Amino acid sequence: MENTSEEIPTRYGALNSNSSKITSQPTTEGNGKGGVSQDEAAAPQLHDFFQLTVKLPHRPNSMQIMVSTSEQVQDIRQSVIELPDTFQYTCFHLEHNGTRISDFVELSDVPGITPDSELILVEDPYTEKEARQHLLRVRELIGAAGPRIDLVNGINAGLCLFDGINVEKGNDSKKSSAEGPQPMANFDFDAPASLDQFLPKTTDTQAPKCVKSIALSPWNPPPHHLRQKGHLIYVQVTTLEGEQFHITSHVSGFYVNRSSSNKFDPAPKPAPKDFSAHSLITLLRLISPSFNKEFRALQEWNAKKEALVTFAPTNAIPAAPWLVPGPDTKYYNHQSDVARPQETYLIAGTENVDSLRDFNEEFQSTRELARETVQERVFRERLLSKLFADYTDAAVRGVILIAKGEVAPLNPTEGRNAHIYVYNNIFFSYGADGVGTFASEGGDEAARVATGKDVMGVKYVNGLDIPGLSTPGTVVVDYLGRRLVAQSIVPGIFRPREEGQSQIDYGGVEGKDVVATTESFVPLFEKMSQAMRVKKHNVWDKEGKKHELVASVETKGLLGTDGRKYVLDLYRTTPLDVDFLEKHWKGVEGEEAEKGYPHRMAVLRPELVEGFWKTKMREYVSAEMERRKVAKGEEQKRADEAKADAGKEDGVRSEDAEKKPGEEVQEKKPEEPDNSIDISGFEFSLNPDVFSGQQPETEEEKAQMEKDEKDVRDACNFLLKTAIPRLISDLAEGEVGSPMDGHSLSRLMHKRGINVRYLGNIASLADEEGTKLGSIKTLAIQEMVSRACKHILNAMLRGLPGPLVPFCVSHFLNCLLGAGHNPNPRVTPDGGLWKLYHDADFGFEKLTIKSLRASIEKEVSKRYRYSLQEDWISGIKHLQMLREIALKFGLQMKIKNYEFGSPEPSSVAAKVNSEASPSTNGNSKGKSGSKKKSPVASIHEAPVPKGPSTTFDPEDIMNVVPVVKDSSSKSHTNGIMRQSLLAEEALEAGRMSLIQDHKEMGQELLLESLSLHEQIYGVLHPEVARVYNTLSMLYYQLDEKTAAVELARKAVIVSERTLGIDSDETLLNYLNLGLFEHANGSTNAALAYIKHALGFWRIIYGQAHPDSVTTMNNVAVMLQALKHYTDSRKWFEASLAVCESIFGKQSPHTATLYFQLAQALALDHDSKGAVNRMRDAYNVFHMKLGPNDRNTKEAESWLDQLTQNAVLLAKQAKDIQERKKRGFSMAPHVTMSTRPQPQVGQGSVTPHGVAESTTSASGLGRMDSRSIDELIRFIEGSGEPAAPKKKPARANPKRRGGAAGPGPKK
Repeated sequence: MENTSEEIPTRYGALNSNSSKITSQPTTEGNGKGGVSQDEAAAPQLHDFFQLTVKLPHRPNSMQIMVSTSEQVQDIRQSVIELPDTFQYTCFHLEHNGTRISDFVELSDVPGITPDSELILVEDPYTEKEARQHLLRVRELIGAAGPRIDLVNGINAGLCLFDGINVEKGNDSKKSSAEGPQPMANFDFDAPASLDQFLPKTTDTQAPKCVKSIALSPWNPPPHHLRQKGHLIYVQVTTLEGEQFHITSHVSGFYVNRSSSNKFDPAPKPAPKDFSAHSLITLLRLISPSFNKEFRALQEWNAKKEALVTFAPTNAIPAAPWLVPGPDTKYYNHQSDVARPQETYLIAGTENVDSLRDFNEEFQSTRELARETVQERVFRERLLSKLFADYTDAAVRGVILIAKGEVAPLNPTEGRNAHIYVYNNIFFSYGADGVGTFASEGGDEAARVATGKDVMGVKYVNGLDIPGLSTPGTVVVDYLGRRLVAQSIVPGIFRPREEGQSQIDYGGVEGKDVVATTESFVPLFEKMSQAMRVKKHNVWDKEGKKHELVASVETKGLLGTDGRKYVLDLYRTTPLDVDFLEKHWKGVEGEEAEKGYPHRMAVLRPELVEGFWKTKMREYVSAEMERRKVAKGEEQKRADEAKADAGKEDGVRSEDAEKKPGEEVQEKKPEEPDNSIDISGFEFSLNPDVFSGQQPETEEEKAQMEKDEKDVRDACNFLLKTAIPRLISDLAEGEVGSPMDGHSLSRLMHKRGINVRYLGNIASLADEEGTKLGSIKTLAIQEMVSRACKHILNAMLRGLPGPLVPFCVSHFLNCLLGAGHNPNPRVTPDGGLWKLYHDADFGFEKLTIKSLRASIEKEVSKRYRYSLQEDWISGIKHLQMLREIALKFGLQMKIKNYEFGSPEPSSVAAKVNSEASPSTNGNSKGKSGSKKKSPVASIHEAPVPKGPSTTFDPEDIMNVVPVVKDSSSKSHTNGIMRQSLLAEEALEAGRMSLIQDHKEMGQELLLESLSLHEQIYGVLHPEVARVYNTLSMLYYQLDEKTAAVELARKAVIVSERTLGIDSDETLLNYLNLGLFEHANGSTNAALAYIKHALGFWRIIYGQAHPDSVTTMNNVAVMLQALKHYTDSRKWFEASLAVCESIFGKQSPHTATLYFQLAQALALDHDSKGAVNRMRDAYNVFHMKLGPNDRNTKEAESWLDQLTQNAVLLAKQAKDIQERKKRGFSMAPHVTMSTRPQPQVGQGSVTPHGVAESTTSASGLGRMDSRSIDELIRFIEGSGEPAAPKKKPARANPKRRGGAAGPGPKK
């Protein structure tokens, strides 16, 4: 299974051969999508695999490629470009039987192609563009291209720490010594977080250099008369031997010319130096004797790295860490490279036309591609995924240039907020109310929210993928305090219409004053509204004329000049949260407005509407079942009467009339007819335009409006009375994984349909649960404060010149987090900048600690209806708050020891101290008890001045990256939208096959799903990381441990690079990787990964997170497997301390840990402690579960035996000590099991779909299944315990997943 990734790119057959299985699986709920069609089931005959031979013009003269007839020729071409033996070819075409093959046809469409066929690679003449791309490719291949300073990606974007963790390879079970070092040795449970976790790996060895330099020659570009002769560009190379060569790129290839630094002569050099070749790499081999050797060494050096670590993400923006090394550290690398400023030209050409694209036409034409067969769907979805990524990248670049002032507005005479821009065929506008559209709704605040809701609506409609309905490409970018919306230009949107005609063809034209109802839009909008639970309803224009709409009046339809129907303004697809607005919206003017909610755009989330719809459907089904039950009773009564008169047969026929045709009559299964309830008669949807000023006229219309209003109020009530309490209940009972940070908490809320404005409710309800939900209250308050800070900081930075941003941000952070270090922080102005930007708004200088805290309290009260306590600042976790603000604002801060408290030694625990952790990136230094500073831990070459005046300096703000929200349906954050429907179908089909015990088919489908995800999204994408994680779990359950480890490693790397090295998903992937490594026999490696994760856990949340109990238990069990019993006992004790702080000492959760700790103490030869802990466990079980519960009885049995043997153990202590001195082996058969860590907001799911918890007793580990006598014999030193007999597993208290098995369930 190690070569899974090698199989995947060319696997197509499994999905097709089992497509009939896929059609039976459920698809996206309520969106009307179907499964794989019957036509697709007939496709697999074409999808054969075979070895294809490609003849090459140079050595090795031929190559073999495994291909499928369903592949496109361009895929084969790409394989040639990327393989080591042939990557010198970039400009070529393929021929078959002397005929050129188009790159865009499938192999099956090539006439006469068979497995015995040969394709011939023919080198093409170069164009200038091909020559530029070839030079770029060669620079990358020979290691001459240094790190690029990218506008979009930020510092260290896509950083991966996985390959920097010191991991011992090999199987730990072969190592017999319990005295060897292990990664958790001398672990300090109370150490503060160390920011050194963010430091990338440094290597002593540098990559081999193949040339000294390679760049464009200063003689570029070629004069006109030489262009006529085929000259394209000129290249200058300095070889390792120190020779300088000037090279001409000609249409025929590359050759060494006669030019020098001060003489221009691009003609070929005479013999013997008349070197020429079609490829630049081949030419370098000819002119430099040492090139070949160094190039091979470079390839070997690169081969040692994990491939996923080196690939550049193509379909996702790489994650930029919020902490990066400063410029005064050895980790900072900015080298001289004469070709770096030339790369813009090499990529885009002199006219920069290569980057200009008609994105709108590309989006719409790609959506219109055929989607009949599986392969057509894969091709279409892959193009869409790449197009969304390209568009997002182009939009973000445009936003940054606009922020820098490098793009002129189209309407410079209007106010700043009304400015619009066009760059790279993308239309940009500010997320502010520049023209007064939202004046009555809250102005700029309402406009900002509307843009966010609009991009979410576009994402939703993109997920529905309705044929014939077009959406513009939409991206929202927050950058330096401003929100910009980037949209692809819809053809005709700027075209002036004739008098009396409007731009809009459906929906509200001028607000709600004029309403258009073009009939051709109705069928498409009906499909969209049906999936979004939007009701067909009436609206009235300013003249009182009634119009029937199938979508919100705010949702607009536009017929483009390209003939396509576009849907715009999708920010009101769900109704207003009327209960909330009636209580908290106070209008836009007056004193009350200052205290009221900032805007009237408070709408319900689509997930909430979907959840409410399901509730209504369940009520309908229950009523229908009840009706059937009554009808069945009456019918049975009639049948009995008929039977008495006409015999048994008529009765059977009468009963059978209720059933579907073909169903067998089974009187003993009354539930059969219930399963066939037809829900086509069920209809429920909501009117999004109620409470929006609509004035019905007739009594019938008023009655309908009242009914619609009641439905919306019921939905609001469902949110307050059901959704929020259910979330709190699930968190309190441990039904779902507990969030680690603000992002995971808000993601969990959104998944349940709860808006972020209800964070105050969440905090209050969590507070009522006490310590059990203390972490949720802490996170909710932290999230409210950090979001309030984001709004305040945005207002301060809006319009501030770029060079002043670090001064403003650092002062803001000093007032918020540095008050303990300096109670009166002041801005240290830069005289030159202050003078230069004399007309800038320097209001941030007036910010004080007191005024900032007052502003935060006001914002939290307004936005979340929550009153912070007077001493709220003392409960803030400084490092975690800094992280939340940095992530929300896009800050990249310098890694250093930030002093949050007074510099006296007493506050050491309150600051980030890199001396606290004896490791870097989770790597143990192996020096037990050493207090010396690690050489890597000190990241500053120059000493930091003691007692700085402020915690943060402007120099600490290294960069600000844009925060992006895109409309690609793949990057979903809710439970409604899915990823690629095709890939998701295969994944679900694989899961179902495994549940039905069809192991082989299930594995095929799982691999097929992985292949589809990788093809559609590219390997480096968050969705692919999630699928790697899911599959690793499934393979672990199938006991395919090696495959599980391999997939878990990929999940870690991809999530690190695309979600962030300190993302909660990345952390959970590390924990699960540790579990799988342990199960695979590599326990030391497992502990190294878990230690790395725990280091980041301290940064993300701090100490004592509820789910850390599970992780600590896992570590304890792993240490037992390594025979480190004393260390194992310490981890059980630490786990118990956290559990007691959350659940209290009298909880069954805590009793389970008492039980486990008692066993650990017995293994560590502490018989007295074991008896005490077992007594604690027994007392709690007896009190909470009763004397007859089997947990109570088992604890009692253990307690009796341990007590009886305590005296005996004391007598035999001397004998045991002697035995230990003789080196007697004392390794127990550890049967306490580790278990996977669930994703935030999910319970761990058993193969039967039963959720387990991380904080329930079942999640805290399992009681040992050894008999008491066996363990006592071991404790007494009488040798290895025998393998335990198989007996029914004992369940832990409150276990929901059935009896505990010997392994983890997920």
